Amino acid sequence: MSEFDKFLAHAAGRLGIELTDLMCHRFSQYYRLLVEWNERFNLTSLSEMCDIVIKHFVDSLTCFLIYDPPVGARVVDIGSGAGFPGLPIKIVREDLQVTLVESVGKKVNFLHHVLDVLGFGDVDVVPGRAEEIAHEPRYRASFDLALARAVAELPVLLELALPFLQPSGYFIAMKGPAVQEELAMCDDALRILGGSVKSVKTIFLPVAGDQRKLILIEKIGLTPDKYPRRPGVPQRRPL
Repeated sequence: MSEFDKFLAHAAGRLGIELTDLMCHRFSQYYRLLVEWNERFNLTSLSEMCDIVIKHFVDSLTCFLIYDPPVGARVVDIGSGAGFPGLPIKIVREDLQVTLVESVGKKVNFLHHVLDVLGFGDVDVVPGRAEEIAHEPRYRASFDLALARAVAELPVLLELALPFLQPSGYFIAMKGPAVQEELAMCDDALRILGGSVKSVKTIFLPVAGDQRKLILIEKIGLTPDKYPRRPGVPQRRPL
């Protein structure tokens, strides 16, 4: 194993996630492409190998610590950016049917290229805003799991994510340590959109020690057709 593979496997192992040689190889390919493309486009502010491994790859895999999706589950990554957390999730769980939603063209092009190199022809990259895509019949209320690692506040993320979920589906919001205040603001959004907070889990990233909060929300009711509102409105006027 290369030094990259050893470091990645050790870090993931600290969270109880075992990586095969093939998984490590794919992460290594992903890493090289990310560094290469980042020299031309601003895909990530991180440049050091250890930072990318811990704060992108391993951080993405912490989703499995709060919820283990069933075999073949449909997963949507909202605002995927350079592929986080959706692509690391796919690398570790090939059985999952993953859809990556991203509105920035250069990031969409990068995702297509990475998927070609990794051989993931079954991953769907959807260019556009979540506020609009969630109204398309083939995406609305059709996923088992939604993921978001975005910087938006939780009431905003709920409006973007819950319309994608079928009843009894789950949404994992990946947040920083100061999430209690955001949770306190979510009562109206949860009631209107049909969600319920099931659990909140505190994670400390291996090596770096950074604290993360994972919020697991269940879809318990139907989301009214008017949501999500048009692009920009959820951010300006959160529920």
